[in-house]
This record gives sequence, structure tokens and C-alpha cells, in this order.
Amino acid sequence: MPRVFIINKKHVQLFAFALLIILLAAVYFSWDRAHTANSQPTKVQTIQLVTGEFSTTTEDGKKLEVYRWDPGTVSLRKGEPVELRISGVNGSSHPFVIEGLDIKGEVKKGQTTVVRFTPEQAGIYPIICQVHTDMNNGGPMVGYIEVH
Repeated sequence: MPRVFIINKKHVQLFAFALLIILLAAVYFSWDRAHTANSQPTKVQTIQLVTGEFSTTTEDGKKLEVYRWDPGTVSLRKGEPVELRISGVNGSSHPFVIEGLDIKGEVKKGQTTVVRFTPEQAGIYPIICQVHTDMNNGGPMVGYIEVH
């Protein structure tokens, strides 16, 4: 014998109310997770660099000096804010560019230069001192910023 179900107005209202509660709960929980993820402050990657110098005297008495960034290579994460803190230890002045990131600055002996940026693309970006460009000028003074 077939069963007959009678759906009345009260059943439709109860079904609609239950569906509304389920939808509101889904929206609330998905919004809460997105809100929590976006409300946390982004951690700034702070990197310490110094200017360094190597010097020696050749057998014939010629003095050789070479300047460098230390560390020579820095690894950063794409999309995360960065603060480079570059302290001048050796050499009086190091005007520099970071190729591909459109950043310029200058590091002076006894001072710390702070550079803030957020790398948006992966790659390797050279930081080049514009004074110490080749062996005749105490260089090349080149470091590398690797973004992954």
C-alpha cells in the first residue's frame, strides 16, 4: 500500500527556517576564518647587512682592497614586507641600487640605512655599490637578494 505524505504550510515553514539557519552558519564560519586570516599582522622580514672590506698587500708592495656586502646573499619570501638594515662599517660611502626593484640608497660609515619594500616577484636581484664597481675601484661590490 502506498504511503501518502501530506505537506502542509507548517512543514514548508520549518524546512525554510532550517535551511536559513544552515546557510547563516555556513556564511558565519567561512567569514570568520577569512576575517581571522586577514586580521593577523604580516610579519616584517628584518635582514641585517654590513659593509665589509678585505685588504692585502701583494709581494711587490701594492695594496689591494675589495669591499663587499655581508652576507653576500639574502633570501626573502615573495609578498612579505622586508626591512633591510644596512650598517656602514668599512668605506666612507656606498651609494647603491637594487636592480629590478627600483631601490636606491646610500650607506655611510658609522650609520645604518633602512630600506623597506615588499618583493612581489620571485627572482634574483643584485644590490650594487655604484662606487666600487670593479677591481680598480675596490670591487665589484655586489650582493644578491633572492626572492622565492
